[in-house]
Amino acid sequence: MTNLSMLTFGSGTDPYRKAEERGWDITNATELKTSLELEADVVIVGTGAGGGTAAETLSKAGLSVVLLEAGPLKTSSEFNMQERPAYRDLYQEGTGRANKSGSMTILQGRSVGGSTTVNWTTSFRTPPQTLKFWADNMGVVGCSVEELAPYFKQMETRLNIEKWGMPPNPNNEALKTASEKLGYSWHVIHRNVKGCLNLGYCGLGCPVDAKQSMLVTTIPTALDHKAKLIHHARVERVLVEGDTVVGVEASALTPDGWGTTGQTIKVRTARTVLAGGAINTPAVLLRSKVPDPHGRIGKRTFLHPTTLSMAIFDKQINPFYGAPQSVYSDHFQWQTVDTGPVGFKLEVPPLHPAFAAGFYGASGEMLTHGMDKLANTQCMIALMRDGFDERSQGGAVELNDRGEPLLDYELDAYLLEGVRRAWNTMVEMQFASGAKTVRPAHKDAEHYRSWTAAKAAIAALQYAPHKVTVGSAHVMSGCAMGEDETKSVTNSEGKFHHLANLYVMDGSLFPTSIGANPQLSIYGLVLKLSTNLASQFAA
Repeated sequence: MTNLSMLTFGSGTDPYRKAEERGWDITNATELKTSLELEADVVIVGTGAGGGTAAETLSKAGLSVVLLEAGPLKTSSEFNMQERPAYRDLYQEGTGRANKSGSMTILQGRSVGGSTTVNWTTSFRTPPQTLKFWADNMGVVGCSVEELAPYFKQMETRLNIEKWGMPPNPNNEALKTASEKLGYSWHVIHRNVKGCLNLGYCGLGCPVDAKQSMLVTTIPTALDHKAKLIHHARVERVLVEGDTVVGVEASALTPDGWGTTGQTIKVRTARTVLAGGAINTPAVLLRSKVPDPHGRIGKRTFLHPTTLSMAIFDKQINPFYGAPQSVYSDHFQWQTVDTGPVGFKLEVPPLHPAFAAGFYGASGEMLTHGMDKLANTQCMIALMRDGFDERSQGGAVELNDRGEPLLDYELDAYLLEGVRRAWNTMVEMQFASGAKTVRPAHKDAEHYRSWTAAKAAIAALQYAPHKVTVGSAHVMSGCAMGEDETKSVTNSEGKFHHLANLYVMDGSLFPTSIGANPQLSIYGLVLKLSTNLASQFAA
């Protein structure tokens, strides 16, 4: 384990310290004294997995590119592994984003690099079962395993995505141990890291730039190729003339990101790419009042609803140190595909104090006891696969009276049954790996001292929103791709069905949830789509 007291933040790794020397064109919209009007070949809204990948591809093709990001530009020189500034500066709504009823927390990035700046580096190709389901049921073409493989390979090479080579930390080791004892399959996770120090603070921004996020890979390359980056710029709407999108209009934000300065940024372009993520991209389209004859924008928005179980051991686990996720199990994920109970993927999360307190789903003495035992705590999470069964229709992005997005998504009986099964599985696994007490994340649950007692308690708990602790860090769909206009918002190339020159290139394209952490799925798909878009200019 690295000695954290010897770590120097931003010590020669931060590429943005040489921005002026490298001739990078970066504008902080908070400092604009007058409104700004620009022209370019392409404007890209968002700088996360989709926007960053598209920016590199299109700028390297010789196109003039403008990148607009609502969040701030924060880099490793400022990443000090402290939760308070990281959650405030790097996440949507300061980690306060939730579903409409407030029963689920939704974690999404909001800074240059998007969620790739704060995710836990877990990287999976889109499962074959998912791609087949899209082709058979959702009208998607050109996205088979064989057709996407070269794009996945290229992005794996580009972002140094490899199977994690170090031993798992005790938090992940418990998942491996339990799987082996109970006969469940497990595997080592692939991570997008280079020179990783195994710190465990990935969710707070990598202080040594080992994480191969868009912040330190594709966006610097795009800037080297004369792309222009404007941060603190929230896109309000696309600009439409006749049946063609000709650019976007954005508002300059105040330094805290909550208010506007009164200045605007208009970018007129030949092509417009929306890559703000699967809540913000539908919101831009809804604010723009673009044609939507079949009412598909923002509909069937999916999550990986994620629940958890906390276990206390006699030994130290120190779940805040070491690679956050290095072991997973899909044993319960693909037992069925489009029928039967919801499948779920088993992983573990890191537990830093503030994050763990929110996870605990408790208060008073229960929370105090849990936090006192944090160093001895192991956690498992189950990511439920959403959108494959007829009973799983997802939610809908809508706008409040200020034009801000809300996700109307609630846990139904189908998903709540999945929560119960996931708790049974995880609690049994934690006792099998040596836990002394285990508590599933339910408001009325206790720390149970045996699998027998826990199983009986889980059966008796009330399963309802606000009782169970469920959240998600993965939002997908809402602008689903496909060739059937009655079921989709774009075609399989990401082109908007009902206006010319408008494209979507982010996770909102996925017709269902992925069934795996989605960043590599976005990288590979957007590389394909942006390469095809670049070829249109060449033609």
